[in-house]
Amino acid sequence: MSIISNGIVLFILVVIAAISGYKLRALTLSGAIATIIVGLATLLAFGAQGLLLMGTFFVTSNFWSKFKADKKKSVEDKIKKSGARDAVQVIANGGVPGIISLLFLLFQENFLLYMFISSLATANSDTWASEIGSISKSKPVHILSFSKVDAGTSGAMSFLGTISALCGAFLIGIISHYLWNEVTFQLGLAIGIVGFIGNLIDTLLGATVQVTYTCPNCGLNTEKTNHCGQSTMYKSGYRFLNNDTVNFLSIALGSLLILLFTM
Repeated sequence: MSIISNGIVLFILVVIAAISGYKLRALTLSGAIATIIVGLATLLAFGAQGLLLMGTFFVTSNFWSKFKADKKKSVEDKIKKSGARDAVQVIANGGVPGIISLLFLLFQENFLLYMFISSLATANSDTWASEIGSISKSKPVHILSFSKVDAGTSGAMSFLGTISALCGAFLIGIISHYLWNEVTFQLGLAIGIVGFIGNLIDTLLGATVQVTYTCPNCGLNTEKTNHCGQSTMYKSGYRFLNNDTVNFLSIALGSLLILLFTM
C-alpha cells in the first residue's frame, strides 16, 4: 500500500475509534469530533507512531476512568466534569499535542517530537494519578499543608496516585523509545521524569490558583458552579483557571521541560 493509502486507513481507524468512544459513552459528540481533529493532526505529523502513542493515552485514560467507577462517586461530586469527555476535556488533554503536531508539520524539528511525547507523558501521568489515586483506601494529603483532605480535592496527593503518576509518565517515555529511533532509552527515561514533574505542576496549580467554590446548602468545596440544585459561592483561586485550564497549562509546561534535556 502507498503512503497515502496507509494514511487513509489510519484516519478511518481514528474516526472508528472516536465513534466507538461516543457509542460507549466515553466521549460526547463534541468530544468525538475533537478527538478526530487531534488524531488527524497527530497522524499528519507523526504517522502511525504518533497515533499509537496518542491512542495509548486515550485508551488507558478511558480504562482507568471506568475502573471501579462506583467508588468514585464522592470524588465526582467535587470535580467539575465526570463521565463522558466533551470537546473541552479532549482539548484540555490533547490540545497541546495537537498544536505541537501542527508546528512539527511546519518546521520538522526533532525537539518538537520530544515536546509532543512529553506532553502525552504529562497528560497520562496526571490522568493516572487522579483516576487511580481516587480509589485509594487512605486519604490523600494536600501538597502544601500535608494535612489529610478528601479525595478529589484540588492539590491533593496520595501514595497510590503518586505511584500511578510515575507509571503513567514512564509508560509513555518507554514506548516512545521503541517507536522512534530519535528517542534513546535515556531520553525515554527523561521524558518519564518530565511527565511526572508536569503532573506535580498540575497538582501545585490546583492547590494555589485553581478556582474552587462552596455549596451554600451542604458546605462542600467543589469545582462545580452548581451543586444541590443551586449556584455555588466563589471561594478561592482565579475564576478562569478551572480544572481544564490547569490541565492545559501543566501539559504545555511539561512539554517545554524536555527542552532542558535536549537543547
